[in-house]
Amino acid sequence: MWFAGIDWADTHHDILVLDERGQKLASFRVMHTSKGLDELASRLTAICGPEHKAELACIVETTRGLLITHLLEAGFAVYPVNPKTVDRKRSASGAKTDQIDAYLLAKHGRSEIADLRRLEPDSPLIAELKALTRDQDGLIQMQTRLVNQLTACLKAYYPVALTLFTKVQQPSTLHFLLAYPTPQEAMNASCEEIAELLKSTGYPTPKKTAASIVHQVHQPQLTADEVTCRTKSRLLIALIRQLQPVMEEIAAYDQEIERLFLMHADSHLFRTLPRAGKRIAPRLLAEIGDDRSRYQDTASLQALAGTSPVPYESGNYAKPHRRYACIKPLRNVLQQFAWQSIQTEAWASEYYERKRREGKSHTVAVRALANVWVRILFALWLKGEHYQSAIFEQARHLHAPRAA
Repeated sequence: MWFAGIDWADTHHDILVLDERGQKLASFRVMHTSKGLDELASRLTAICGPEHKAELACIVETTRGLLITHLLEAGFAVYPVNPKTVDRKRSASGAKTDQIDAYLLAKHGRSEIADLRRLEPDSPLIAELKALTRDQDGLIQMQTRLVNQLTACLKAYYPVALTLFTKVQQPSTLHFLLAYPTPQEAMNASCEEIAELLKSTGYPTPKKTAASIVHQVHQPQLTADEVTCRTKSRLLIALIRQLQPVMEEIAAYDQEIERLFLMHADSHLFRTLPRAGKRIAPRLLAEIGDDRSRYQDTASLQALAGTSPVPYESGNYAKPHRRYACIKPLRNVLQQFAWQSIQTEAWASEYYERKRREGKSHTVAVRALANVWVRILFALWLKGEHYQSAIFEQARHLHAPRAA
């Protein structure tokens, strides 16, 4: 085999190739351009030959991007590694250059190739679903940040507005705030005007809510000075004009994600999970994938999901720690799913409460429950079966006496 350490960057990539004996065969730099990546593929092919591309292991510190796509399309074997792995292999001097990093990557691949996991590309449908769900998560974070800024803005000069509706980010709230951006404008509005505004936004009980709003805004309340009202109301309008298109795009993403999700043959497995909903089920499918040969066993999926703890022992000290090196989106959706399952699954609620009684924090208890769910999901996923609470409860009770 040959081992190519590739230290990637935004504008260029440094490559160093070792053979099985550890002898350096090549060291070069290519630019991150179409021509540069073609040069990379041709120089690697010249080393291994066109018929032995799968025997040239490309060791790189990322799992996605145009560089990875180009290497996979060229037929090379790609092995992603955690950047911290290379940091631990540095010399005592702490010297660091791009060429040194490329050498350390190639050296690590040569010595640890048996333990590295080869990157296998997702199917086109899973790849698109994964990209959409992860991008939507970014939009949801943007929405949360804007809602928090909007809430802080209202607290500074218009606190009564936070009590008029159940949610700040619902369309009726935003339209009301755009129409009446200051407390004085809200007080000057009639009940009929507010009711008409709410009706235009599709609010279910416009007249009743309008009467309640008029009553609340005329009650004694905290008021800000004129300058604060004028400046903060301008900020309010700016934040709402940023928030509205983000919310519209999130809704559009929901529609496209659901369309792709229902097209997949495995969607029925995740759709029937308790409280998976329109957000969690597609994310579980996207992150777990549809390649049944990807995971060796349940433990490998638990490790990738970050739900299984990492053992740590030193002398008389022994305590499991949280696993940090994992696929973060997979870990997040599994913990969200585990927490939601407590609402309907009696065994999940019982397990969570038992962990809390043992002194575990909420986060640790949810992560432990997610670890149990991974075992269940992995079995269902391999067999292509739906989750059925009654069957699971029966199996659990049959296993309990043996476990005792």
